[in-house]
Amino acid sequence: MYGQEEKTSEKVRNQYMRDVERIVRFLPWFDKVQGKSVSHFYDGNGEYKLIQIPVFDSNLLEFVKEAGKTELMFRNYPYVYTRYHLKTAEDEIKAVQNAHLKDIDVLRSVLSKYVLGGRSKASMWREAVDNGVFQEVLKRLKYLFYATNVE
Repeated sequence: MYGQEEKTSEKVRNQYMRDVERIVRFLPWFDKVQGKSVSHFYDGNGEYKLIQIPVFDSNLLEFVKEAGKTELMFRNYPYVYTRYHLKTAEDEIKAVQNAHLKDIDVLRSVLSKYVLGGRSKASMWREAVDNGVFQEVLKRLKYLFYATNVE
C-alpha cells in the first residue's frame, strides 16, 4: 500500500509541477496584500456617472489568467465540494490545509471555483483574496510540491 501511495504522489508531482511553478510565484504578492483591498469600482468621471465597473489589481488579474491556463483548473469542482461537504470559506481553508498530494482534486477544486467563477462573477476573485483562499491554496501547493518527504 505504501508503495502505491508513493507512486501516486510522484505521478501527481510530475503531472502538475510545471503548473504549480507558474502560479506559486504569486504567493509573496498574496502575503503582501493580505488585509488590503485588491479592487475598487470605477463609475466614470465628472458629471456623467456610469455603471460601476470593478477594477482589479494587475497582479491579481495576472494570477487568475495564469491559473486559468493550467491543468489545475477542474470544471467538475462542484462534485468535490459535495463529496467533502465544503460549504463555507472556513471549510475550504480547512480542507486545503489538510490536503495531501493524493487529495490534489481538493486543491484544484477550491482554486477552480474562484478562478473560473470569477469570470462570470468578478467579486469572487476579491472574495478569494479577502478570505485567504488563494493564499492558502498556494501555500499548500508550495509545501506539497517543494518540501521533501511529503505524502
